[in-house]
Amino acid sequence: MLDAKLIADQFPSLKQAVNGRRLVYLDNAATTQKPQCVIDTITRYYTSQNANVHRGSHSLTASATQAFESARETVRDYIGADSTKTIIWTRGATEAINLVAQTYARSALKQGDEILVGEMEHHANIVPWQIVAQQTGAKVIKIPMQTDCSLDMAAYQKLLNPKTKIVALAHITNVTGTRQPIEQAIGLAHLVGAKVLIDGAQGIVHERIDVSILNADFYVFSGHKIFAPAGIGVLYGKQTLLEAMPPYHGGGKMVDKVSFDGTTFDKLPGKFEAGTPNVAGALALATAIKWYESLSIELISTHLHDLVTQTCRGLTQIEGVRIIGIQESASLLSFVVDGIHHQDIATLLDQQGIAVRAGNHCAHPLMEALGVKGTIRVSFAAYNTKEDVDQFLEAVSKAIDLL
Repeated sequence: MLDAKLIADQFPSLKQAVNGRRLVYLDNAATTQKPQCVIDTITRYYTSQNANVHRGSHSLTASATQAFESARETVRDYIGADSTKTIIWTRGATEAINLVAQTYARSALKQGDEILVGEMEHHANIVPWQIVAQQTGAKVIKIPMQTDCSLDMAAYQKLLNPKTKIVALAHITNVTGTRQPIEQAIGLAHLVGAKVLIDGAQGIVHERIDVSILNADFYVFSGHKIFAPAGIGVLYGKQTLLEAMPPYHGGGKMVDKVSFDGTTFDKLPGKFEAGTPNVAGALALATAIKWYESLSIELISTHLHDLVTQTCRGLTQIEGVRIIGIQESASLLSFVVDGIHHQDIATLLDQQGIAVRAGNHCAHPLMEALGVKGTIRVSFAAYNTKEDVDQFLEAVSKAIDLL
Protein backbone atom coordinates (compact mmCIF):
# COMPACT_ATOMS: atom_id res chain seq x y z
CA MET A 1 0.00 0.00 0.00
CA LEU A 2 1.32 3.44 -0.91
CA ASP A 3 2.09 5.75 2.02
CA ALA A 4 1.00 9.06 0.48
CA LYS A 5 1.63 10.99 3.69
CA LEU A 6 5.24 9.81 3.76
CA ILE A 7 5.62 10.94 0.13
CA ALA A 8 4.01 14.30 0.91
CA ASP A 9 6.61 14.91 3.63
CA GLN A 10 9.23 15.15 0.87
CA PHE A 11 7.51 18.21 -0.66
CA PRO A 12 8.23 21.49 1.17
CA SER A 13 5.52 23.40 -0.69
CA LEU A 14 2.81 21.12 0.69
CA LYS A 15 3.57 22.13 4.27
CA GLN A 16 2.23 25.65 3.86
CA ALA A 17 -1.20 27.00 4.74
CA VAL A 18 -3.39 28.85 2.23
CA ASN A 19 -6.02 31.27 3.49
CA GLY A 20 -5.52 29.89 6.96
CA ARG A 21 -6.21 26.31 5.92
CA ARG A 22 -3.99 23.32 5.22
CA LEU A 23 -3.06 23.37 1.53
CA VAL A 24 -4.72 20.62 -0.49
CA TYR A 25 -3.06 20.79 -3.88
CA LEU A 26 -5.29 19.22 -6.53
CA ASP A 27 -3.98 20.94 -9.67
CA ASN A 28 -1.35 18.37 -10.60
CA ALA A 29 -2.43 18.12 -14.24
CA ALA A 30 -1.31 21.75 -14.58
CA THR A 31 1.98 21.20 -12.78
CA THR A 32 3.23 18.98 -9.99
CA GLN A 33 4.93 20.18 -6.83
CA LYS A 34 8.65 19.39 -6.46
CA PRO A 35 10.27 16.99 -3.98
CA GLN A 36 13.22 18.18 -1.90
CA CYS A 37 15.65 16.01 -3.88
CA VAL A 38 14.76 17.89 -7.10
CA ILE A 39 15.13 21.25 -5.36
CA ASP A 40 18.49 20.10 -3.98
CA THR A 41 19.69 19.13 -7.47
CA ILE A 42 18.97 22.64 -8.77
CA THR A 43 20.69 24.21 -5.77
CA ARG A 44 23.70 21.91 -6.11
CA TYR A 45 24.16 22.76 -9.77
CA TYR A 46 24.17 26.51 -9.17
CA THR A 47 26.35 26.29 -6.06
CA SER A 48 29.01 23.84 -7.24
CA GLN A 49 28.56 22.82 -10.91
CA ASN A 50 27.49 26.00 -12.70
CA ALA A 51 29.13 26.04 -16.13
CA ASN A 52 28.16 25.79 -19.75
CA VAL A 53 28.22 22.35 -21.35
CA HIS A 54 30.16 21.08 -24.36
CA ARG A 55 32.31 24.21 -24.19
CA GLY A 56 35.56 25.11 -22.49
CA SER A 57 38.29 22.98 -20.99
CA HIS A 58 38.02 23.56 -17.25
CA SER A 59 36.81 21.16 -14.59
CA LEU A 60 33.42 22.75 -14.00
CA THR A 61 32.37 22.49 -17.64
CA ALA A 62 33.61 18.89 -17.79
CA SER A 63 31.56 18.03 -14.70
CA ALA A 64 28.47 19.83 -15.99
CA THR A 65 28.74 18.17 -19.41
CA GLN A 66 29.04 14.71 -17.88
CA ALA A 67 26.00 15.30 -15.66
CA PHE A 68 24.02 16.82 -18.54
CA GLU A 69 24.59 13.85 -20.84
CA SER A 70 24.01 11.42 -17.97
CA ALA A 71 20.59 13.05 -17.53
CA ARG A 72 19.87 12.41 -21.20
CA GLU A 73 20.75 8.76 -20.66
CA THR A 74 18.33 8.63 -17.72
CA VAL A 75 15.51 9.86 -19.97
CA ARG A 76 16.51 7.45 -22.74
CA ASP A 77 16.35 4.53 -20.35
CA TYR A 78 13.08 5.68 -18.77
CA ILE A 79 11.17 5.78 -22.07
CA GLY A 80 12.90 2.82 -23.71
CA ALA A 81 14.58 4.70 -26.55
CA ASP A 82 17.36 2.96 -28.47
CA SER A 83 19.82 5.85 -28.39
CA THR A 84 20.47 9.15 -26.63
CA LYS A 85 20.67 10.63 -30.14
CA THR A 86 16.88 10.43 -30.21
CA ILE A 87 16.42 12.44 -26.98
CA ILE A 88 16.20 16.17 -27.71
CA TRP A 89 16.02 18.68 -24.86
CA THR A 90 13.28 21.29 -25.27
CA ARG A 91 11.55 23.80 -23.03
CA GLY A 92 8.56 21.49 -22.78
CA ALA A 93 5.98 19.53 -24.74
CA THR A 94 4.72 22.68 -26.47
CA GLU A 95 8.11 23.56 -27.91
CA ALA A 96 8.67 19.93 -28.88
CA ILE A 97 5.44 19.86 -30.91
CA ASN A 98 6.32 23.16 -32.56
CA LEU A 99 9.77 21.78 -33.40
CA VAL A 100 8.25 18.81 -35.20
CA ALA A 101 5.69 21.02 -36.96
CA GLN A 102 8.27 23.50 -38.20
CA THR A 103 10.94 21.00 -39.18
CA TYR A 104 9.50 17.65 -40.16
CA ALA A 105 5.98 18.79 -41.13
CA ARG A 106 6.93 22.02 -42.87
CA SER A 107 9.44 20.12 -45.00
CA ALA A 108 7.20 17.13 -45.75
CA LEU A 109 3.74 18.62 -46.27
CA LYS A 110 2.33 19.97 -49.52
CA GLN A 111 -0.95 21.38 -50.81
CA GLY A 112 -3.89 19.07 -50.03
CA ASP A 113 -2.10 16.91 -47.46
CA GLU A 114 -4.02 16.19 -44.28
CA ILE A 115 -3.16 16.35 -40.57
CA LEU A 116 -5.55 14.47 -38.28
CA VAL A 117 -5.89 15.93 -34.78
CA GLY A 118 -8.12 14.69 -31.97
CA GLU A 119 -11.06 16.82 -30.85
CA MET A 120 -10.02 16.53 -27.20
CA GLU A 121 -6.49 17.87 -27.70
CA HIS A 122 -4.79 20.64 -25.76
CA HIS A 123 -4.25 23.79 -27.79
CA ALA A 124 -0.52 22.96 -27.87
CA ASN A 125 -1.37 19.95 -30.04
CA ILE A 126 -3.73 21.91 -32.32
CA VAL A 127 -2.33 25.37 -33.00
CA PRO A 128 1.16 24.33 -34.25
CA TRP A 129 -0.51 22.10 -36.85
CA GLN A 130 -2.83 24.92 -37.93
CA ILE A 131 0.18 27.20 -38.39
CA VAL A 132 2.10 24.70 -40.50
CA ALA A 133 -1.04 23.93 -42.50
CA GLN A 134 -1.34 27.62 -43.42
CA GLN A 135 2.32 27.63 -44.42
CA THR A 136 2.11 24.54 -46.64
CA GLY A 137 -1.46 24.36 -47.92
CA ALA A 138 -2.23 21.26 -45.88
CA LYS A 139 -5.49 20.79 -43.97
CA VAL A 140 -6.09 20.10 -40.28
CA ILE A 141 -8.96 17.65 -39.88
CA LYS A 142 -10.68 16.89 -36.58
CA ILE A 143 -10.98 13.34 -35.28
CA PRO A 144 -14.28 13.51 -33.38
CA MET A 145 -14.95 12.12 -29.96
CA GLN A 146 -17.86 10.01 -28.80
CA THR A 147 -20.41 11.06 -26.19
CA ASP A 148 -18.41 9.35 -23.44
CA CYS A 149 -15.38 11.54 -24.27
CA SER A 150 -13.47 8.73 -25.95
CA LEU A 151 -11.88 8.93 -29.38
CA ASP A 152 -14.25 7.87 -32.17
CA MET A 153 -12.13 5.11 -33.65
CA ALA A 154 -14.66 4.28 -36.36
CA ALA A 155 -14.56 7.88 -37.58
CA TYR A 156 -10.77 7.87 -37.32
CA GLN A 157 -10.45 4.83 -39.55
CA LYS A 158 -12.73 6.45 -42.14
CA LEU A 159 -10.66 9.65 -42.10
CA LEU A 160 -7.37 7.85 -42.71
CA ASN A 161 -6.40 7.90 -46.38
CA PRO A 162 -3.27 8.32 -48.55
CA LYS A 163 -3.45 12.11 -48.06
CA THR A 164 -3.06 11.65 -44.28
CA LYS A 165 0.53 12.57 -43.50
CA ILE A 166 0.46 13.30 -39.76
CA VAL A 167 -1.70 12.16 -36.84
CA ALA A 168 -1.44 14.08 -33.54
CA LEU A 169 -2.99 12.65 -30.38
CA ALA A 170 -2.64 12.98 -26.63
CA HIS A 171 -1.65 9.89 -24.69
CA ILE A 172 -4.04 10.97 -21.92
CA THR A 173 -6.28 13.99 -22.34
CA ASN A 174 -5.95 16.89 -19.94
CA VAL A 175 -9.64 17.62 -19.26
CA THR A 176 -11.33 14.25 -18.84
CA GLY A 177 -8.31 12.00 -18.30
CA THR A 178 -9.24 9.83 -21.26
CA ARG A 179 -6.54 7.29 -22.02
CA GLN A 180 -6.66 7.20 -25.81
CA PRO A 181 -6.07 3.99 -27.80
CA ILE A 182 -2.74 5.26 -29.08
CA GLU A 183 -1.33 1.84 -29.88
CA GLN A 184 -4.19 1.08 -32.27
CA ALA A 185 -4.17 4.64 -33.65
CA ILE A 186 -0.44 4.43 -34.42
CA GLY A 187 -0.76 1.09 -36.17
CA LEU A 188 -3.65 2.28 -38.35
CA ALA A 189 -1.85 5.52 -39.26
CA HIS A 190 1.24 3.65 -40.35
CA LEU A 191 -0.84 1.53 -42.72
CA VAL A 192 -1.48 4.65 -44.83
CA GLY A 193 2.08 5.94 -44.45
CA ALA A 194 1.31 8.68 -41.92
CA LYS A 195 3.63 9.73 -39.10
CA VAL A 196 2.29 9.95 -35.56
CA LEU A 197 3.10 12.39 -32.76
CA ILE A 198 1.92 11.51 -29.26
CA ASP A 199 1.59 14.29 -26.69
CA GLY A 200 2.68 12.59 -23.47
CA ALA A 201 2.38 15.62 -21.19
CA GLN A 202 -0.24 13.86 -19.05
CA GLY A 203 0.66 10.28 -19.97
CA ILE A 204 4.30 10.33 -18.87
CA VAL A 205 3.38 10.36 -15.19
CA HIS A 206 0.74 7.65 -15.48
CA GLU A 207 2.53 4.91 -17.36
CA ARG A 208 6.04 3.62 -17.86
CA ILE A 209 6.17 3.73 -21.64
CA ASP A 210 8.54 2.02 -24.07
CA VAL A 211 8.78 4.04 -27.27
CA SER A 212 10.42 1.17 -29.13
CA ILE A 213 7.30 -0.93 -28.53
CA LEU A 214 4.82 1.94 -28.84
CA ASN A 215 6.30 2.72 -32.28
CA ALA A 216 5.20 6.37 -32.31
CA ASP A 217 7.30 8.46 -34.65
CA PHE A 218 7.47 11.26 -32.08
CA TYR A 219 6.68 11.33 -28.35
CA VAL A 220 6.87 14.55 -26.31
CA PHE A 221 6.53 15.47 -22.66
CA SER A 222 7.20 18.25 -20.15
CA GLY A 223 9.33 17.83 -17.05
CA HIS A 224 7.10 19.88 -14.78
CA LYS A 225 4.32 17.31 -15.09
CA ILE A 226 6.57 14.63 -13.56
CA PHE A 227 7.92 16.54 -10.53
CA ALA A 228 10.74 18.36 -12.38
CA PRO A 229 10.92 22.15 -12.83
CA ALA A 230 9.29 24.15 -15.58
CA GLY A 231 11.35 24.99 -18.65
CA ILE A 232 12.64 21.51 -19.47
CA GLY A 233 11.02 18.95 -21.74
CA VAL A 234 11.79 16.15 -24.15
CA LEU A 235 11.23 15.36 -27.78
CA TYR A 236 11.77 11.74 -28.69
CA GLY A 237 11.87 11.03 -32.40
CA LYS A 238 12.85 8.08 -34.52
CA GLN A 239 16.48 8.57 -35.45
CA THR A 240 16.00 8.39 -39.23
CA LEU A 241 13.36 11.13 -39.05
CA LEU A 242 15.42 13.39 -36.79
CA GLU A 243 18.47 13.03 -39.01
CA ALA A 244 16.50 14.07 -42.07
CA MET A 245 14.84 17.06 -40.38
CA PRO A 246 16.37 20.56 -40.75
CA PRO A 247 17.43 22.49 -37.62
CA TYR A 248 14.80 24.38 -35.68
CA HIS A 249 16.94 27.22 -34.28
CA GLY A 250 20.33 28.49 -35.35
CA GLY A 251 23.17 29.50 -33.05
CA GLY A 252 26.01 28.15 -31.00
CA LYS A 253 26.50 24.49 -30.15
CA MET A 254 24.28 23.16 -32.96
CA VAL A 255 26.91 23.72 -35.65
CA ASP A 256 29.88 21.77 -36.93
CA LYS A 257 31.51 24.55 -38.95
CA VAL A 258 30.40 28.09 -39.74
CA SER A 259 31.71 30.33 -42.49
CA PHE A 260 30.20 32.97 -44.72
CA ASP A 261 30.30 30.43 -47.50
CA GLY A 262 27.91 28.20 -45.58
CA THR A 263 27.33 26.26 -42.38
CA THR A 264 27.34 22.57 -41.59
CA PHE A 265 25.35 21.36 -38.62
CA ASP A 266 26.16 19.15 -35.67
CA LYS A 267 25.00 15.56 -35.44
CA LEU A 268 22.12 14.46 -33.26
CA PRO A 269 21.07 15.50 -30.71
CA GLY A 270 23.08 18.73 -30.87
CA LYS A 271 21.55 19.81 -34.17
CA PHE A 272 18.33 20.77 -32.37
CA GLU A 273 19.85 22.29 -29.23
CA ALA A 274 21.08 25.75 -30.18
CA GLY A 275 22.49 28.02 -27.50
CA THR A 276 23.04 27.52 -23.80
CA PRO A 277 20.68 24.75 -22.63
CA ASN A 278 18.75 24.48 -19.40
CA VAL A 279 21.41 22.40 -17.69
CA ALA A 280 19.89 22.65 -14.21
CA GLY A 281 16.51 21.65 -15.63
CA ALA A 282 17.93 18.57 -17.35
CA LEU A 283 19.70 17.46 -14.18
CA ALA A 284 16.55 18.08 -12.13
CA LEU A 285 14.44 16.09 -14.60
CA ALA A 286 16.80 13.14 -14.26
CA THR A 287 16.52 13.39 -10.47
CA ALA A 288 12.72 13.56 -10.68
CA ILE A 289 12.60 10.47 -12.88
CA LYS A 290 14.90 8.51 -10.56
CA TRP A 291 12.84 9.62 -7.56
CA TYR A 292 9.62 8.56 -9.27
CA GLU A 293 11.14 5.24 -10.27
CA SER A 294 12.04 4.61 -6.62
CA LEU A 295 8.33 4.43 -5.94
CA SER A 296 6.12 1.65 -7.29
CA ILE A 297 4.30 2.91 -10.38
CA GLU A 298 1.82 0.06 -9.93
CA LEU A 299 1.08 1.14 -6.35
CA ILE A 300 0.80 4.77 -7.46
CA SER A 301 -1.65 3.78 -10.19
CA THR A 302 -3.80 1.89 -7.71
CA HIS A 303 -3.65 4.76 -5.24
CA LEU A 304 -4.68 7.35 -7.84
CA HIS A 305 -7.50 5.12 -9.07
CA ASP A 306 -8.79 4.86 -5.49
CA LEU A 307 -8.68 8.64 -5.08
CA VAL A 308 -10.56 9.26 -8.32
CA THR A 309 -13.15 6.60 -7.42
CA GLN A 310 -13.62 8.17 -3.99
CA THR A 311 -14.00 11.60 -5.59
CA CYS A 312 -16.50 10.40 -8.19
CA ARG A 313 -18.64 8.72 -5.55
CA GLY A 314 -18.59 11.82 -3.39
CA LEU A 315 -19.39 14.26 -6.20
CA THR A 316 -22.30 12.19 -7.49
CA GLN A 317 -23.92 12.55 -4.06
CA ILE A 318 -23.83 16.36 -4.25
CA GLU A 319 -26.92 17.84 -5.89
CA GLY A 320 -26.28 19.74 -9.09
CA VAL A 321 -22.82 18.29 -9.80
CA ARG A 322 -22.24 16.69 -13.20
CA ILE A 323 -18.99 14.85 -13.93
CA ILE A 324 -17.71 15.19 -17.50
CA GLY A 325 -16.68 11.90 -19.13
CA ILE A 326 -15.82 9.75 -16.11
CA GLN A 327 -12.43 8.11 -16.73
CA GLU A 328 -11.31 6.40 -13.54
CA SER A 329 -8.16 5.06 -15.19
CA ALA A 330 -6.44 8.45 -14.95
CA SER A 331 -5.73 10.78 -12.05
CA LEU A 332 -7.99 13.65 -13.00
CA LEU A 333 -11.62 14.47 -13.63
CA SER A 334 -13.69 17.49 -14.57
CA PHE A 335 -17.12 18.54 -13.39
CA VAL A 336 -19.64 21.34 -13.63
CA VAL A 337 -22.31 22.53 -11.22
CA ASP A 338 -25.71 23.37 -12.62
CA GLY A 339 -26.41 27.09 -12.54
CA ILE A 340 -23.05 28.07 -10.99
CA HIS A 341 -20.01 29.43 -12.80
CA HIS A 342 -16.94 27.22 -12.55
CA GLN A 343 -14.72 30.12 -11.50
CA ASP A 344 -16.98 30.93 -8.55
CA ILE A 345 -16.65 27.37 -7.28
CA ALA A 346 -12.86 27.44 -7.68
CA THR A 347 -12.59 30.75 -5.83
CA LEU A 348 -14.56 29.44 -2.86
CA LEU A 349 -12.49 26.26 -2.84
CA ASP A 350 -9.32 28.34 -2.74
CA GLN A 351 -10.66 30.22 0.28
CA GLN A 352 -10.86 26.81 1.98
CA GLY A 353 -7.28 25.86 1.05
CA ILE A 354 -8.17 23.73 -1.99
CA ALA A 355 -6.20 24.35 -5.19
CA VAL A 356 -8.02 23.24 -8.35
CA ARG A 357 -8.16 24.43 -11.95
CA ALA A 358 -11.20 26.16 -13.44
CA GLY A 359 -11.70 27.30 -17.01
CA ASN A 360 -11.41 25.86 -20.50
CA HIS A 361 -8.08 24.13 -19.78
CA CYS A 362 -6.61 25.21 -23.14
CA ALA A 363 -9.16 22.97 -24.85
CA HIS A 364 -11.66 25.27 -26.58
CA PRO A 365 -12.79 22.69 -29.19
CA LEU A 366 -13.57 20.18 -26.45
CA MET A 367 -15.54 22.75 -24.44
CA GLU A 368 -17.52 23.60 -27.56
CA ALA A 369 -18.26 19.93 -28.20
CA LEU A 370 -19.39 19.50 -24.60
CA GLY A 371 -21.54 22.63 -24.75
CA VAL A 372 -19.96 24.22 -21.68
CA LYS A 373 -17.93 27.38 -21.09
CA GLY A 374 -15.54 25.66 -18.73
CA THR A 375 -15.19 23.05 -16.00
CA ILE A 376 -13.65 22.56 -12.59
CA ARG A 377 -10.77 20.08 -12.84
CA VAL A 378 -9.37 18.15 -9.91
CA SER A 379 -6.17 16.21 -10.48
CA PHE A 380 -4.17 14.03 -8.12
CA ALA A 381 -0.54 13.02 -7.57
CA ALA A 382 1.15 10.38 -5.45
CA TYR A 383 1.29 12.73 -2.45
CA ASN A 384 -2.48 13.24 -2.27
CA THR A 385 -4.43 11.38 0.41
CA LYS A 386 -7.96 10.22 1.11
CA GLU A 387 -8.11 13.03 3.67
CA ASP A 388 -7.42 15.47 0.84
CA VAL A 389 -10.43 14.10 -1.02
CA ASP A 390 -12.62 14.34 2.09
CA GLN A 391 -11.58 17.99 2.58
CA PHE A 392 -12.20 18.71 -1.10
CA LEU A 393 -15.69 17.18 -1.10
CA GLU A 394 -16.64 19.05 2.06
CA ALA A 395 -15.40 22.28 0.48
CA VAL A 396 -17.43 21.69 -2.72
CA SER A 397 -20.59 21.18 -0.68
CA LYS A 398 -19.96 24.37 1.29
CA ALA A 399 -19.24 26.35 -1.89
CA ILE A 400 -22.48 25.22 -3.53
CA ASP A 401 -24.46 26.03 -0.39
CA LEU A 402 -23.00 29.54 -0.32
CA LEU A 403 -23.78 30.12 -4.00
